[in-house]
Amino acid sequence: MPVTNQARTAARELIDFIDASPSPWHAVASTEQRLQAMGFTRLYEDERWQLEAGGRYYAVRGGASLIAFVLGSRPMAEAGFRIIGAHTDSPGLRLKPKAAMAGDGIARLSVEVYGGPILATFTDRDLSLAGRVVLRGAAGQETRLLCFDRTLVRLPNLAIHMNRDVNEQGLKLNKQTELPLIFGLLGEGENAEVHLRKLLADAAQRDAADLLSWEMNVYDVQKGCLWGANEEFIADSQLDNLASLHAALTALIETELPTATCVAAFFDHEEVGSESATGAGGSFITDVLNRIGYQAELDEEDRRRAMARSFFISADMAHAYHPNFPAAYEPGHKVRVNGGPVIKTNVNQRYTTNAETAARFMGLCEKAGVPYQQYAHRSDLGCGSTIGPMVAAQLGVASVDVGSPMWAMHSARESAGVNDHTYMIAALAAAFGS
Repeated sequence: MPVTNQARTAARELIDFIDASPSPWHAVASTEQRLQAMGFTRLYEDERWQLEAGGRYYAVRGGASLIAFVLGSRPMAEAGFRIIGAHTDSPGLRLKPKAAMAGDGIARLSVEVYGGPILATFTDRDLSLAGRVVLRGAAGQETRLLCFDRTLVRLPNLAIHMNRDVNEQGLKLNKQTELPLIFGLLGEGENAEVHLRKLLADAAQRDAADLLSWEMNVYDVQKGCLWGANEEFIADSQLDNLASLHAALTALIETELPTATCVAAFFDHEEVGSESATGAGGSFITDVLNRIGYQAELDEEDRRRAMARSFFISADMAHAYHPNFPAAYEPGHKVRVNGGPVIKTNVNQRYTTNAETAARFMGLCEKAGVPYQQYAHRSDLGCGSTIGPMVAAQLGVASVDVGSPMWAMHSARESAGVNDHTYMIAALAAAFGS
């Protein structure tokens, strides 16, 4: 199918969103900015909520998780909720609390591997730091987001002359000794830790003595782009899973006067198991839904009726068929880039899809006028999972796992289809309108 100008516009909006979101904290800040521009009101968990009919609201937990919702016109006990979930984090490298290392006149930064990145893809790339710092302030602790928009660190490869088998054996990096990032040269008497703290403090426009702690993500400063003979593909970092987040966010923003209450839930820590206060395994989603129900004066019986009439879509990217590696795929499930949303199935419940929920999502795609595909993993390969199983188990709702097809999942730079992003937005908008 030809790539439309509308699809390219949506793809460029996605690229801009990802490039403005080099860490999960920035992803939430970018999301919050869009929500506020569209009239959503922020709610705070430590304050009493007052919700108005038809209102548009959101809440943030821990700086890296956000849940937004639009109240529906029908009673919740009758219409239930339409919930779409995605995650804000991506696999990669994070600075350790005392990251600065010195030796041989070179300053390096020690990192910890977050989730399951393809480590070799981080070598020889223009890398920098983004995240948040906590500062000592007159009224207590202050948290600020930081992003260095220039190349700050690098992970140079070992020359082939010292690693003759690299093309046959692949690049293997020891996570402790071979991942520290080159940060700069040190003159005599210079201290790497002092240099790092000053860098962070200067960026926050504070004294180094006020810098208490930080969480810093390593990211690739290269901007996203469209590529291919007809610009039919997208290349960027963090497509997994900011593309799903952006699609759900766009669909929610475009939803006006829904009959069912519509919820978009974006969680941190999916790539490391979700078992945290801000992860999908925590209480955030149930806390928000319970408070919405309380405001609607639902008793326990009606709350359970509402959940029984709800539908949850776990939106996380899917593995597209790679023609160079045909043996990696289940023969009957070779999903194609730009072929439409992918319904993901695993009988061991790594995905939540069943026959009924798959059919329901197929109906939504048909309503939206977009194609759909089905995916199952090879039986002799381990299958990844999503937030779907744990959220569905917590809420007791019908659930389906879907995603847009992509190549190079968990690489420092991933690829997906231009049309697929528009297809996913349309399918998720149909879900909110159902």
